[in-house]
Amino acid sequence: MRLTVVGCSGSYPGPDSSASCYLLEADHDGRVWRVLLDLGSGALGALQRYADPLSIDAVLLSHLHADHCLDLCGYYVLRKYHPTGPQPPIPVWGPAGAADRMARAYDLPTDPGMTAEFDFHSWAGPVQVGPFTVVPMPVAHPVAAYGLRIAADGATLAYTGDTGPTPVLDDLARDADLFLAEASFRSVDSSPPDLHLTGAEGGAIATRAGARRLVLTHVPPWHDPQEALAEARTTFAGPSELARPGAVYDL
Repeated sequence: MRLTVVGCSGSYPGPDSSASCYLLEADHDGRVWRVLLDLGSGALGALQRYADPLSIDAVLLSHLHADHCLDLCGYYVLRKYHPTGPQPPIPVWGPAGAADRMARAYDLPTDPGMTAEFDFHSWAGPVQVGPFTVVPMPVAHPVAAYGLRIAADGATLAYTGDTGPTPVLDDLARDADLFLAEASFRSVDSSPPDLHLTGAEGGAIATRAGARRLVLTHVPPWHDPQEALAEARTTFAGPSELARPGAVYDL
């Protein structure tokens, strides 16, 4: 399984990165399968550096905030009006109500909305997409949000999405080969509960869960990412680094 960071800026696109989007690839049945973890603001443009958007097999949305899903609007246009003709629908998993939310985002009637382009499903348990086994876990955020634990090729990726501290994250990251953890907050600040993690909290989760590698992501442009990394290294002794666009991890 290969992970490519498409976009990793927190809350909105930054000067060097789009908002959240991660490309997963794995061989299965004689071809490469590709899924996207989130498709946030600006990510569709960046995605084209790493994969043909028409080669994507599914989109997995952690939650419905704009920085994690809004570029599904542009992807709808690409699939509907492509010069080779309308493309067949691909599955999109996300929180309940995703189909209506995305239709409203593009000012479409909710019926049919984007349902000719995307086959929407609500998270309700594990799903299988080609070689990828995806386990959604509800996390702590102001809207319905899910961490995603994804296994393929004998490797496991744990992705927090957006979340405040919650015991669920220890199970999400348990023995993961790579723990992709958001780090939007700083420990020195007074921050709202049930919203985001600090680098130190991400590191502590990785330690308790026995994760093998920690990659911090979703640092907002108003913070210095190195502060988040320094925090994480006080609570996690294993390999740790900052996500950056174009980074590739073979798991």
